[in-house]
Amino acid sequence: MKRNVEKEVTDQLAYRRKMLQDWRGERLTGHQINLASIDLNLLVALEALLEYRNVTHAGQHIGRSQPAMSRALGRLRGLFNDDLLVRSSTGLIPTPQGEHLAQRLPSALRTIREMVTSRSVISKEWGRGATLAIPDHQALAVLPRLLPWLRERAPHLDTLACLPFDRAVRGLEQGDIDLAVGHIDVQLPGYFQRSLYTDRFACLLRHDHPALAQEWTIDNFATLRHAAISTDSPDHFGPIYDHLPNLRADRSPILFSSVLTAAVVASATDLVLLVPRRVATQVSAMLPLRVVDPPLEPAPYKVMLIWHERCHHDPQHKWLRKEVAAALETGAD
Repeated sequence: MKRNVEKEVTDQLAYRRKMLQDWRGERLTGHQINLASIDLNLLVALEALLEYRNVTHAGQHIGRSQPAMSRALGRLRGLFNDDLLVRSSTGLIPTPQGEHLAQRLPSALRTIREMVTSRSVISKEWGRGATLAIPDHQALAVLPRLLPWLRERAPHLDTLACLPFDRAVRGLEQGDIDLAVGHIDVQLPGYFQRSLYTDRFACLLRHDHPALAQEWTIDNFATLRHAAISTDSPDHFGPIYDHLPNLRADRSPILFSSVLTAAVVASATDLVLLVPRRVATQVSAMLPLRVVDPPLEPAPYKVMLIWHERCHHDPQHKWLRKEVAAALETGAD
């Protein structure tokens, strides 16, 4: 037993000499101590020792034995080249270096604990702007509901930027875009989707369009001149507007880059514009256009919430996804 105690004392002295040599070497060369060479669990032990100022009680607090805490204190003394805690008539008392560490260490460890254990976020803690990628036609249907919702639940959300949908893949991957809202007909690796709602298509025609006086059939529908939205996307996120695979139109559609531009032109011409019904309802409230069901049933239009896996587990991003989904699903038809 005596031999083991002597060996432990010898090992502690050797360790302290080595740490002192390393510390002096670092000071002489002007380099910072390499954290990879330090057992950060020692700082947890030091926090308990400085709080309880009793080796046994400190060990009980962090679940370590008295001998283990004594060894930890020896290593800490070598690490800081200071006794840190010394005996007095009332028990252990900190040295000036120990008092200095007692003031700074709890804050440092609290920061580390928060970094490791954070699992949730309160909406008011979202202190930066959010960026959505959303096609302009969906912006008409989505933003009037989404913006008041976020204003109420995230007053510290300083800006909400809405960018074109055509480069959403790269933007989501690189962090320039937080979320994308729209239609996607492909599943890309590394991207997640959540269904927000399903819409159906409707036609927009001017109120006195000649087609409204005729029988509304597929053949007659095919003879009309259609407006369409150009959806060329280098990211292959799929079409923003679904096409009608069973319709063989007599003439090629006139392409527009904006749904509002196409709607304004349709209100003054014989063009027919096919859009999701939510969008059609919104546009017809602003322009002299009539909403009519198409004479055939195209596939439903599914609106998705899309994000990249780099943000999938981020607590703030989870909160933002939840709020966006709640705002839009609440208004689902």
